[in-house]
Amino acid sequence: MDLHTVAEVVSPAEVGQWRPGDAWLGGGTALFGEPRPHLSRLLDLTTAGWPALTVRDDGLEIAATCTIAELAASGYDIAEKCCHAFLASFKIWNVATVGGNLCAALPAGPMIALGASLGGSVLLLGPGGERRVPVAGFVTGEGTTVLTEGELLRSMHLPAKALTARTAYRQGSLHAHGRSGVLVIGRLDGDGTVEITVTAATRRPYVLTFPGMPGAEILSVALTERIPEDAYVDDVHGLPAWRRHLTRLYAEQVRVELAS
Repeated sequence: MDLHTVAEVVSPAEVGQWRPGDAWLGGGTALFGEPRPHLSRLLDLTTAGWPALTVRDDGLEIAATCTIAELAASGYDIAEKCCHAFLASFKIWNVATVGGNLCAALPAGPMIALGASLGGSVLLLGPGGERRVPVAGFVTGEGTTVLTEGELLRSMHLPAKALTARTAYRQGSLHAHGRSGVLVIGRLDGDGTVEITVTAATRRPYVLTFPGMPGAEILSVALTERIPEDAYVDDVHGLPAWRRHLTRLYAEQVRVELAS
């Protein structure tokens, strides 16, 4: 979709250049997906020269401009699985970015699921400086995040211990090529801690942490107590009751897989 009100593109862009009416441009698949008449200028991040993936002792730093195709080829199984949750063409894979998927804050955003399930954090840059925010707390609702005016998402960091932990993955849609209706990822750390992360079914990520492997009843109770009924999404991609049922089904399957 053309953005007819945009009169200028600044490339490369920097944080200090932001002004009202601006938008940060990454892959553009979300930005150009709907009318945005309030925009007059785009700040291009694709020419910033950020390395897509940086492997460090403490984990993996993923640039906001890293494409889904680049992340899928990183060699991390859970990352590749989350990339496939896009159910998108290779054209989208080679244009859409990790940062764009996070900032769009759609419930079905698989990069949100990846970051939240691995205890990741995002680096935010703004006029007032920089700050780190857990991915699980970055998205606050459907299409909403903690980003303030003029801030941009620079990168997402995934801890090394989470990248080497055992994981289990379940994803469901109403039909074979539909948007994710439920995405549940479980993680078993070396110290025995278990985390079950629920996304797509809910308006924001929910991470359930247990000091050891929970039993089926404990997990069921935790899902009921920690995820409010009104947190489940109600749209054409699935009714709340269906999403709630599938969340419980997948969470139990994930628990059994991690316990085996």
